[in-house]
Amino acid sequence: MRAHVKKNMKARIREILELAEPFLNTRKNDIHTRISINLAFQLARIENGDLDIVFPAIILHDVGWKKVPEELQLKAFGPNASSPELNRTHELEGVKIAKEILSKVSYDPYKTSEIIEIIDGHDSRKTAISLNDSIVKDADKLWRYSKEGFFIDTKRFGETPEEGLGRLRTNLDTWFFTNSARALAEKELTQREKELKEEERPNPIRGH
Repeated sequence: MRAHVKKNMKARIREILELAEPFLNTRKNDIHTRISINLAFQLARIENGDLDIVFPAIILHDVGWKKVPEELQLKAFGPNASSPELNRTHELEGVKIAKEILSKVSYDPYKTSEIIEIIDGHDSRKTAISLNDSIVKDADKLWRYSKEGFFIDTKRFGETPEEGLGRLRTNLDTWFFTNSARALAEKELTQREKELKEEERPNPIRGH
């Protein structure tokens, strides 16, 4: 019976991801969501989070960006953000879309309620309302330290790699709620710094 329940849950998660995909083809959110899902899984295993909450929340947390015009998106987030109200718009629109998707797959109403609450404040709310919320918030930010996330962000923010590394290092102690996320961020940041040093190292002159 338990195996049957797990199988049904996996099928629902796949269905949620399929329904979310049309809303993720903006702002590099297809890449962001893929990486964040893997990070959320790691954190949930370490922190004993509820994957039935964490997976749908991390899959759906940024679907609302589809409702924000692409030419305005960079005003809504990042180090040069000038219109934080647009960031809030993507949360509110994301709540509407997430409700529709979770309803389509007949997701558990009680779990849906927590998922929606997490999405509603995943950026604007500076505190975490639960362990699951902490995991989603941390996975969302951890992507910035991944190799793909780092280079996507530095390019769209107009930063040099050194400036990007400085931004990540500055926020390392304030962005995360869980110790496991902070440790993963430190590990990834060290790797990005190592990669940058290797790129800067001159190639040895080869013999004839």
